[in-house]
Amino acid sequence: MPMLSFERKYRVRGGTLLGGDLFDFWVGPFYVGFFGVTTVFFSVLGTLLIIYGAAIGPTWNLWQINIEPPDLRYGLGFAPLKEGGLWQIITICATIAFCSWALRQAEIARKLGMGLHIPVAFSVAVFAYITLVIIRPLLLGAWGHGFPYGILSHLDWVSNVGYQYLHFHYNPAHMLAITFFFTTTLALSMHGSLILAVTNPAEGEPVKTGEHENTFFRDDIGYSIGALGIHRLGLFLALSAGFWSAICILISGPFWTRGWPEWWNWWLQMPIWS
Repeated sequence: MPMLSFERKYRVRGGTLLGGDLFDFWVGPFYVGFFGVTTVFFSVLGTLLIIYGAAIGPTWNLWQINIEPPDLRYGLGFAPLKEGGLWQIITICATIAFCSWALRQAEIARKLGMGLHIPVAFSVAVFAYITLVIIRPLLLGAWGHGFPYGILSHLDWVSNVGYQYLHFHYNPAHMLAITFFFTTTLALSMHGSLILAVTNPAEGEPVKTGEHENTFFRDDIGYSIGALGIHRLGLFLALSAGFWSAICILISGPFWTRGWPEWWNWWLQMPIWS
């Protein structure tokens, strides 16, 4: 695809966060930059290490390939390569790659004169990952508390952690996260369906306008948040879902070690019941 005319204004050197003019160029429609190079390098390296882990493992079945974290006896130290060290190196590669991608997004935003909303939003997803494999294991004193890299093994880990705290859905932060996830789906499905409804009219009908959109929701639920408002709301709901999902696992273990139903005993002990 040829470069769009307005892109020539922005495809100039400068605005980088690190490295100056080093790698400050585009490949086709893709901006590279210093952090683009680090993203590609550590992504490829981490992927190759996962393939190596599969090669020394018992199976090539995609569903059963599993890269386990170190055993708890290694604590926060380095483990032998085949006993969790591979997981540690892959985690380092993934963390650097994810953070590099966010910084590359920040450089692109700076070149375009945009706000940093996109890299900040992506950073919430990076925070959720780092919480699981770095922050929580650090607080618990062992890298073995991180989740394994594998499809079925990761799902087993999620299930086991849930049973470890009895009914994990009693975790108040988990309740908030699930609520935000469902509300995100509701809000953005309503928004998306509205846009399709006004831009795909019946044959012979004109495309509708923003006035129709606002009127529909005023008639439907009594209030219209507006075109800008729905995107702000959608961003808030989505980031809140990711943030609270990280918090719910972060507090399980380091700050609460019993079953989550017990946490709600404060409600039963309130003076109003006596």
